[in-house]
Amino acid sequence: MKKLNKMKGPLFYAKILLFGEYGIIKDSKGLAIPFNAFKGALRFPENTSSEIASSSNTHLKNYATYLKSQVAEQRLDVSFDFERLVADLEKGMYFDSSIPMGYGVGSSGAIVAAIYDRYADEKVSVLGSLTRDKLLALKGQFAIMESHFHGTSSGLDPLNSYLSLPILIHAKDHVESTPIPSQNQAGKGAVFLLDSGITGETAPMVQLFMENLKNKQFEEVMREQFVQYTDACIDHFLSGNIRSLFSDLRKLSGVVFDHFKPMIPANFHDIWQKGLETDTYYLKLCGSGGGGYFLGFTQDLEATKKALDGHQLEVVYTF
Repeated sequence: MKKLNKMKGPLFYAKILLFGEYGIIKDSKGLAIPFNAFKGALRFPENTSSEIASSSNTHLKNYATYLKSQVAEQRLDVSFDFERLVADLEKGMYFDSSIPMGYGVGSSGAIVAAIYDRYADEKVSVLGSLTRDKLLALKGQFAIMESHFHGTSSGLDPLNSYLSLPILIHAKDHVESTPIPSQNQAGKGAVFLLDSGITGETAPMVQLFMENLKNKQFEEVMREQFVQYTDACIDHFLSGNIRSLFSDLRKLSGVVFDHFKPMIPANFHDIWQKGLETDTYYLKLCGSGGGGYFLGFTQDLEATKKALDGHQLEVVYTF
């Protein structure tokens, strides 16, 4: 992955949605944590011929136009210092990032958080108490701001990146910051990212999911199994109940394998199934799927590394 150097300004981190992908659309719980191995910041190019900087700058100019339209249409309650934003973009400002795009770890969310932080007028204050009203206000604004990138957004990714705190979603209108159990650096178990080797696109996957929800059988699976197991996994994780966590993780991974096949690249079907058959590890989607990262859970990281030899693993959390 690309390493950052001489990054200016505040850093905005990637996010990992541990649980809740697709389920939060059906009002399941969700749990997102910041992941500081990947990060980004707004900066000005030292090398004006940089292709990466130039491409990012062009995308940011398009994004600034989108934000202007949302403010003009009064869809956003926040205003921006567009004069300063446009001036900075003309100077070549870009988003310098090590967060892989199309991998389900919040690359666009970090951009939204960075733009809001630098250019929004009268920002929602996150000093002192983080009340539900503050979190919902931010989440609502971020959802509109991030829709430019995906067509639709929950606002969760930018919220997580902006606050750099674990966020627990109880329901669409109930979110809060939450403590999570401390990592055990000497532990054998881990949550890890598994690289599919291909990028995924969020919008087509979400569109497919919404179409599938029109099928009564799929909707019942979501409501009676997927949401139930997701909520249970979050409760177990937050309480540190590892035995129960892995029992429900196995069920959740099986439901995803059986009913979300289009979101899992064909060459990973055997790998997914191998985890379920051997109980060495369990996989789930990380974000919308279709490529990018998968999220893995194991009680024996070394055994999992051997089982997944030849694949790149990035450890997120140890226990």
